[in-house]
Amino acid sequence: MKKKFKLEGLECANCAAKMEEAMNQLDGVKNASVNFITTKMIIEAQEEKMERIIKEAEEIIKRIEPQVVLKKV
Repeated sequence: MKKKFKLEGLECANCAAKMEEAMNQLDGVKNASVNFITTKMIIEAQEEKMERIIKEAEEIIKRIEPQVVLKKV
């Protein structure tokens, strides 16, 4: 299952890379990508774990760049 998001307020390319790396470590994630230029994030993961993964992704984002807001596309 794939979910797409917009990262409003993303200002740091290095931070985007850190987010992507951390999300790819989450249990159940097949692939996570963060595109700094388009401020889009795509998470591909097991459907039954997706809700938990999204919550954990939000925590990762807030820890790295607190002003970023995760919006569903």
